[in-house]
Formats: sequence, C-alpha cells, structure tokens
Amino acid sequence: MPFTRKILVVAHQTAASDDLLEALRHQAEQGKCRFTLVVPAPATTPAEQVNATMEEALARMREAGLEVEGKIGYGDPYEVVQEVWDPRSYDELIVCTLPGRASKWLQTDLPHRLARLTGCQVTHVVAMERHEPPAEPPPAHEKHGVLSPLSVLTWGGGRRSES
Repeated sequence: MPFTRKILVVAHQTAASDDLLEALRHQAEQGKCRFTLVVPAPATTPAEQVNATMEEALARMREAGLEVEGKIGYGDPYEVVQEVWDPRSYDELIVCTLPGRASKWLQTDLPHRLARLTGCQVTHVVAMERHEPPAEPPPAHEKHGVLSPLSVLTWGGGRRSES
C-alpha cells in the first residue's frame, strides 16, 4: 500500500485559481495525495460568499481528478490554521496568496509564520491576478500652449486681475 501524503491547503481569494490548481496537480504527480482546502475568511464576509468560493474551488480540483475535502474557518488565517492543524492528520502545507503588495497574507509573513507553527514543509504558491483591459477609453487631453505648465508659477494661477 503506497504512502498517501496529506496536504493542508490554505487559500481564500486564490482558492479557485489556475496557479493553485497547477501546484496541486504537480503534487499529485509526485505521489498519492489527499488535500484538505481550508478557506479562512474574515468574520464580516457573508457565509454565502465564502461557501461559493469553497464550492467553486472544490469543483475545479475534483474535475482535475484530485482527492480533496473543504473546511471554512472564520477569522485570522494564522488562527484558523492553528485550530485545524494536527501533525497526525497532515504532512505538509500549501499556502496560496495574491502577488506582492496585493496580499495581506504576505504583508503579515503568513507562509513563514505557518512554517514555524507547524514545523513542516510549507509551499508558497502565488496566484497571479488577471487584469482586464479598461472598459472606458482614456480621457481626452486638453490642449495647452507650450508655456502653460509655467502658469502655476504666476500669482493666481496665470489669471490677470482686472483693476
């Protein structure tokens, strides 16, 4: 009987992302895996929205042939993982975040903090945002004279006072 790795996956806004799905597929190619997706959500997030996020992500993962179950936790993601983590139940951890400054989880150094908490290997996956082109055309530029940028240097913004 082959060893089955049990991997805890932590994601919220990125739970249904292509990048996370690709990382999970890669893990499954390395050997038999069972995944548990945990979606930490702020307490102010409506339950319907969190459930929809979870269901969309689980559906995509199962369509890809992955064995996965889901859990929702409300509150700080560190505390949610702290409540869920059991070293007898999981072998490693995958944390999926938004890139750079867009990620509140990276601002709090969540992947490294979870590595210290769990003492296991933590894989960090960055889900790249997709930017759609703007729907509106750019605003028209006003035509000014060559010296118009210097008008701010004159008293009253370049207007002549009438005496």
